[in-house]
Parts: sequence; structure tokens; C-alpha cells
Amino acid sequence: MIKGKVSRDVEVTKYLLKSPTRPILFEDLEGYTAVGNLWSTRERIAQAMGTTPAELTLKMVKAMDAPSQPQEIDNSPFDKNELTDFDLRASAIPKFYPTDGGRFITAGVIIAEHDGIRNMSFHRMMLLDDRRFAVRVVPRHLHALHKRAMSQGKDLKIAVAIGLCPSIMLAAAMNLEFGKNELDVASSLRQLCLNEPVYVRKVKNGLLVPAFAEYILEGRLTSEVADEGPFVDITGTVDPVRTQPVAEIDRIYHRDDPVFQMILPGREEHFLMMGMPREPVIQRAVSTAVPEVHAVRLTEGGCCWLHGVVSITKQKEGDSVNAVMAALGAHPSMKLVTVVDGDIDIFDDKDVEWAVATRFQGHKGLVIIENARGSSLDPSADETTTKMGIDATKPVGGEGFDRVKVT
Repeated sequence: MIKGKVSRDVEVTKYLLKSPTRPILFEDLEGYTAVGNLWSTRERIAQAMGTTPAELTLKMVKAMDAPSQPQEIDNSPFDKNELTDFDLRASAIPKFYPTDGGRFITAGVIIAEHDGIRNMSFHRMMLLDDRRFAVRVVPRHLHALHKRAMSQGKDLKIAVAIGLCPSIMLAAAMNLEFGKNELDVASSLRQLCLNEPVYVRKVKNGLLVPAFAEYILEGRLTSEVADEGPFVDITGTVDPVRTQPVAEIDRIYHRDDPVFQMILPGREEHFLMMGMPREPVIQRAVSTAVPEVHAVRLTEGGCCWLHGVVSITKQKEGDSVNAVMAALGAHPSMKLVTVVDGDIDIFDDKDVEWAVATRFQGHKGLVIIENARGSSLDPSADETTTKMGIDATKPVGGEGFDRVKVT
């Protein structure tokens, strides 16, 4: 806990960087209470969900396949504080790095609905003035809903939720089919892990939002555009300025004594909140190619985005290559995947490297795919990228590859 006054202009980042895997509560971020690094380890996220990291991935797969509606309630802690007269420049929204184009909301989840299609997703938001943001909208589901609304001459109704439980945050970053509501997946995940649904509350513009959020910003994604960025993205490098849609906020709700949640860009919490929701997609894909898949991990060293590890049990030679192809196809941003046996702890980097050191030979265990579509977040990539797979598994029936155990 940081008790003294802290500036929201870069100084806050210095404290977060000192202990990037430790939650830090700021009692006075220029007059506001704020928290960072909250969900910055897999163990903490899994513990909050009442499970283990490996089991959490399996439960995310189940939640994706069997979503269930949240439970709507008639009142919420944020009902007590509803504001229509406000200036967001007088808020806890920080500027994280000297290169940033402004102050950013980074832990905001945008809920939107148009023509009965609902969506929930993470989007960074750069503050422009008292109630407007430039919103980074990649060409996916929110972009599609916004485009449909604009084609009808309408703004897209949105609500921005800040200060959320892991079930909602993980679901918001999942790559689901268009039309599948991420809040339904969040509710299923919370039910699987904690035996209770996600609770939602309807706000003035008709959207259902997480009922126990710290803050809700209700507004519209308009046809106006503005420059957004620069911004330090997941790799710790600078994402350039882009022309992006402008959101206008009409109303703010917050709990009594709210805590503003922020995710430090380019560090552990950012890695996990982007990467962990992609792991169940990879696990499901590899499971269709290989009979027995034990665990999947996008590694922190690869920003939980560009590098991954998959553990399997081979039944036939070639299973590991099939696992490589399935994993790379399931997460197109990944450019290196290492496949190991089930006796390797994929959450231990030393154990994975040991498998590569003792079970891999480059002339026969290296898969190289050139000119593939990669990640726009990879500064080394041009229009295409080269992807690699490392087969660090034992030969089927091979001897001399196991560590000696003392019983």
C-alpha cells in the first residue's frame, strides 16, 4: 500500500514496476484510490477462482462451449452514485509512460449491444477532454457492431466497466464467435469455478453490465474519429498513432469509496489478461489433433502472446508435429511453440528448457513455416512472419530420456 500522494503522470508506473507481480494499492492517486498489478500472477488468478492454473484453462474451455446467462438483479452498489455533471480530466486515469499520447484507461471492459447482438471486450481508451475518449478498436466484433450502427445513422450504445473479477476479465479477452455474448461465458466460468453466476444490472441506456463493478461509464461510440496513441503495448514497444472512433460518456456510476483499477501496459498483468484467455482456444484445437493434451501455456517471456508451450502424450510419431500445427493455427499471433511430454511442468521455464536441451535435435525436431500471417504487435515482423515449432518430446518407446528418480 502506498500511503502518500502519488502523481498519475508516470510516477504511478515507477511504483508498479518495482514489484510487477505484487498488487499495489494507492491511497492517494491525486485524490483517488487506485490499484495496479492486481491479477499479475497465474496463481493469484486461479486462487481467486478457487482452482489451479491448469484446471482454470480446462474450465475456460467448458465455459466457452456451454455459456449460461448472468443473473439480473434490481440494485447494485454503484446505484448510490450516479453522475451526469463530471469532468474526467479530474479522475484517476493515469499516463503510464513518457511516450504515451495521453492518459489511458487500460482495465476498461466495453459492453455493447446492437440489433440484439451483445459483445464484451477490452479496449484501451485515451482521454481527450472532459468526457470523450479515443478508443482503440481493432477490426473485430466491437468494430462490426459500431459499423452496423453507423450504417443506420446511429451511435453505438456502450458501457465501460472498471474494477472486475477475473471471470469477467478473462471472458472479455476471449476470441469467441461473433454473436456469442462474453458475459454469458463469464457467468458460466464463474459458475464452474465458484458455483455462482455473474450478476448484472441494467443501466439507463438499457445495457446489462456487471453489477459489482467499481465504476461504470455509460455512453456512445460515435461516428467522430480522433488520433489515438502513441501507447506502450504488450511487447513493451511503442504502438503508433492511429485514427480511431471517439466515445462520449453521458453518465458515470460508482460504488461508495470506489477503487480505480489499472493494468500496467507491457507487464505481467497485461500479459496474463491477454494471453490466458487464448490458452483454452489452443488447448481445444490441439485436442482435436492429438489424443491426449495435458496443458497449454503462453509464456511470460513471449509476452503471453508470441511464444507458447504445449504438453502432450504421444501415441505415434508425428503427434508432436500435428500439435505444433494445431497450436499455431489456433492462435495466429504465436510464432514459436514448444511441444513437451506430460512429465514436463510447462509452468516452470527451467523444466521446459531442460526438455529442449535433452529431447530436441534441430535437424529433425524443428518445424519452420515461412511467410505466415503473424501478430501486428511483433515489432520484428513485416507483413508476414516466420513461425517455428520445437519438438522436445521423447521418441515413442525411447529409453534414456527420463530423469532418474529416487524413491
